[in-house]
Parts: sequence; C-alpha cells; structure tokens
Amino acid sequence: MTDHQVIVRRARAEDIPGLVASSAGLFAEDGGMRDRSVNVDWPPQYGARTFAAALEDPAHLVLAVERDGQVVGHLLGTVTGPTAKRTVTAATLVSIYVRPEHRRARAGDRLVEEFLDWARRQGAEHAEVTAYATNTEAIRFYERGGFTAMTLTLRQAL
Repeated sequence: MTDHQVIVRRARAEDIPGLVASSAGLFAEDGGMRDRSVNVDWPPQYGARTFAAALEDPAHLVLAVERDGQVVGHLLGTVTGPTAKRTVTAATLVSIYVRPEHRRARAGDRLVEEFLDWARRQGAEHAEVTAYATNTEAIRFYERGGFTAMTLTLRQAL
C-alpha cells in the first residue's frame, strides 16, 4: 500500500461512526489485551459523544485516516495549560489507531506529524503520549518519531 492510497485529514461529524469503530479497534487490540481494568465497551457507549464534543472544541484535534471513503484510523489530541501546576502549554496525544492492514502506508507517521504541527501552532512547548509498557511496537513507533521516556507508572494489583 502506498502513501497515496490513504488520506489523513481533519475529521468531520459524518466520520463519527468510523471514529468510534477505530477507537473500538484500539480498545480491543491494545487496552483490552493489556489491561483488564479497561472498559472495552467504552467506544460504543461513549465514543460518539466524546468525538462529537472534541470536534467542536478548539483545544482538541481529531484526525481521520480515510481509504476509499471509509475511516480506517484516527488520532485524538488535546492541548492544555499553562496552569499553576504545569507552567507551559502541553499537547497530549490521547489516542491513535490505524487498522493493521493500512499501517504500511505511513498513516500513523502522518497522523503524528499533523498532531505535532497542530500542537506547535497552539503554542505547545512539548507533546506527550502514553503507551503500555508491554506494547513495545508502539513504544518503538513513538521513539522513532522523537518521543523519549519521561515518566513510568508502576501498578500493583490488590
């Protein structure tokens, strides 16, 4: 698959069903497999409302990956701050997913590039993303894009 077969663009209201489906793919493939506390039913229950609100909020970026008129991936990002606690404006890549059969088209790279460009335009001084420690593929993807480890969350089951 070539770069020209998929389109990365700003999402629109009519994309919401595809964004929800993309989010469900992320939850099933990543969160649901790596963290039993994740509600894998979140996308069908809350995704449409969340994406609709984000589309209307200038502090959020919603991107869609389109192939042959279908949404096959997404990115949701936000920018916040500065605040009394964090004195700089920061961008957070909240979620990103591209269906496996479309990953070779560099859609993920293009999503992150668009997100970082948007974050700079919003005045963000840094961007951050979280990944499960066991998701070495995602960690390598983000590191190739210039992200470096900043914090580590440790968990103990009770």
